[in-house]
Amino acid sequence: MLSTFIIALREGLEAALIVGILLAYLTKTHRFHLRKALWIGVTLAVTVSLALGAVLSFTSHELTPYSEEAFAGIMAVIAVALVTWMVFWMKRTARNMRNELENKVDQATGMGTLAMASTAFVAVAREGLETALFIYANFRTVKSSFAPSIGLVLGLATAIGLGFLIYRRTISFNVSKFLQITGVALIIVAAGVLAHGIGDLQEIGWLPGSTTLAWNIDSTLAPDSLLAGILAGSIGFATTTTWLQVGIWALYLASIMSSYLAPTKKVLFSTTHE
Repeated sequence: MLSTFIIALREGLEAALIVGILLAYLTKTHRFHLRKALWIGVTLAVTVSLALGAVLSFTSHELTPYSEEAFAGIMAVIAVALVTWMVFWMKRTARNMRNELENKVDQATGMGTLAMASTAFVAVAREGLETALFIYANFRTVKSSFAPSIGLVLGLATAIGLGFLIYRRTISFNVSKFLQITGVALIIVAAGVLAHGIGDLQEIGWLPGSTTLAWNIDSTLAPDSLLAGILAGSIGFATTTTWLQVGIWALYLASIMSSYLAPTKKVLFSTTHE
C-alpha cells in the first residue's frame, strides 16, 4: 500500500501540475476556447494509461507460468529503467518546465485545437504510461492486490486534491522539496522492484544463482504475512532472497541514490508556488 501510494502521489501530482500550468496559461492569455481541447487530450492520456495497465494485467494472467515469470521480470527491469530516467529527467528539467509548456501552448495555438489536445496528451501520457508500468511491476513485488489498490486510489486522490489546491493557490507548496523527497522514495521502491524482477529471471534460468540464497526466513516470517507485505512494498524485502538479488539491489540503490542526491549547480523551482 505504501509503495503504490508513493508512486501514485508522485506521478499523479506531476501530471496535475502539468495540467495546472497549461490551464493557468490558457486563462492568463485568454485562450478559453482551447480548454476543451486540453481536457480531451488529458482524458485520452488517462484512458491510454489505464488501457496499458489492463493489457499488462491481462497478458500476465494469460501466459504460462514460465512465460509469466519471464514477462514479469522483463517488465520490472524496463519499469525501473524508465522510472530512474524520469526521476533524473524531472530533476534536470523541472526548473524550466513552465516555460517549455507555455511555449508549446503558444505553438499549438497557431495550429488549432488538435495541436492543443496533442500537447496535453503527450505531457500527461508520459506520466500515466510510466505509472501504469511501474504500478504493474510493483503489484508483482508485493504479490497482493487489495492493499496496493487502496494505496493507488489514495495516492491519486491526494495528488488530484493537492494539484487543485496549488492551481487555486489555496496552499503554499514547495514542489522542489516534494520532488526530491518522493524521488528518493521512488528510487528505494525501484530497487526492490528490480530485485524482484531479477528473482523472476533467476527462477526461469535466465540468470544464475537461484539456489544461492542470502537468506530464507519463510519459517520465521510467512511470505503472505502483513509484516512481509509491508517490507516488500516499502523496501522490496523478500523472505527468500538470493545473493544476486541482494547485490543488484545494493548496487542500484548506492549508485543511483548517490548520483540523485549529488548537489546541482542550478536550483529547481525557485518559488513555492510552481
